[in-house]
Amino acid sequence: MDTPVLLAIAAGGIGLLLLLIIRFKIQPFVALLVTSIVVGLAAGIPLNTIPATEDAPERLGIVPAMIAGMGGTLGSVAILVALGAMLGRMIEISGGAASLAGRFTGWLGPKRVSAALTGAALVLAIPVFFDVGFIILVPIIYGFAKAAGVEPVKFGLPMAGIMLAVHVAVPPHPGIVGGAALVGADIGWITIIGLAVSIPLGVLAHFVAKWMNRRNYTMIRATAEQFAAFGSTNERGEAGAAGGTTGGGGATDGSGASRTRTATRTVTEAPPSVWTVLTLILVPLLLIMSGTVAATVLPAGDPLRDLFAFIGAPAFALLVALALAFYLLAIRRGWSLAHTGEVMEAALPPVAIVILVTGAGGVFARILTESGVGTALAETLAATGLPVLVLAFVLSLVLRASQGSATVAILTTSGLLATTVIDGDYGTIQVALIALAIAFGALGLSHVNDSGFWVVTRYLGLSVSDGLRTWTVLTTILGVVGFLLVSLLWLLVGSA
Repeated sequence: MDTPVLLAIAAGGIGLLLLLIIRFKIQPFVALLVTSIVVGLAAGIPLNTIPATEDAPERLGIVPAMIAGMGGTLGSVAILVALGAMLGRMIEISGGAASLAGRFTGWLGPKRVSAALTGAALVLAIPVFFDVGFIILVPIIYGFAKAAGVEPVKFGLPMAGIMLAVHVAVPPHPGIVGGAALVGADIGWITIIGLAVSIPLGVLAHFVAKWMNRRNYTMIRATAEQFAAFGSTNERGEAGAAGGTTGGGGATDGSGASRTRTATRTVTEAPPSVWTVLTLILVPLLLIMSGTVAATVLPAGDPLRDLFAFIGAPAFALLVALALAFYLLAIRRGWSLAHTGEVMEAALPPVAIVILVTGAGGVFARILTESGVGTALAETLAATGLPVLVLAFVLSLVLRASQGSATVAILTTSGLLATTVIDGDYGTIQVALIALAIAFGALGLSHVNDSGFWVVTRYLGLSVSDGLRTWTVLTTILGVVGFLLVSLLWLLVGSA
């Protein structure tokens, strides 16, 4: 199918999706699935899978492609979201989030909290994948927002922005590492320059988000209810949060009475210390970091590297943190096993929609990939004769916008430009700058076909239209400025 037709189909699909969600108020999960089917049919994706032959690879049918997109996304997101939600709920119900937020607000003052959190997010994002780090920090964002009397988007937006910037540009994250290998870039120079550029981007994220947050955004209902209940320590709210409700007359069965007594006890007990809460947050991050460092410094096949890869896996790291929370926040503080189980179980329903919508975003991205939109557009741009640095940025940005995944955009662009870069007369630093131009292209234009868009907007309570006004604009500004800083360095290196 011709490139203009494919582009028209992709643009029409995104327009249909926005129309269904914004104008007709269709639930995003359903709207994403419907739009995926429409785009798949229009783009000529077969109804059933066509097996591979000697002359052509296998072509997935529409429904198998949708299932693959859902499974691929949920495989990396569902476990992390569920474990992170349970960990956050235990910190919240114990009073730990409010305690931590209150202490830090007292130390820093309300005017400096956002800047301090953004700086902390930049550091934490280096060893931890974007979605994992953001999910771990959600209860902290909520707790600080509660303490400051603001909505979570005030603190969460700049934190998410800088975390994504670090994710695309700083090793050991997979996109930039894989892209560097394809174009032959030096990882050391990429790390140094990527971090150097990320620091001013962190400052920029803080001020751009502050400017965006001059207006108030109406929180979507599900997030508003979740945020309103966050940190609730009254008897009725605690009992309800634990998975049961007591009518106006109170509980009439043994388990209900037990929940009420437990809830009452939770009100009177002192919240956990700040250091206990910090331990629960930092332990999974340190475990993940250990796996990252081991993969960098130890040779492949080393048993110690394999061990650290196991304990540094995000799912395992969160399980360890949850086990620590089970002991430190529940058992040691006198919670019954039944109540602890109820608190953990109550964390899952509110995040179910986050998981499903994120998975549906993966479905739409997979359909766009199967349609060939990104490949056709990339090949067209590659023939324009643009300077290599500009081409690297534009190609990556277009691929990011067309199929959603920043990692895929980086790897695809690097593959398309690999021969040009390797055969070109470029110095070591220049090749690193080309790789970073690709990375910052993949930072921009995060929108409805990006699963990260749904994670950020659902947790911060932004509607689709508000997410496009804030998150999409913020990521694009950070990507463009990151590219401009890389371009400045390119000019300095060329003139040296």
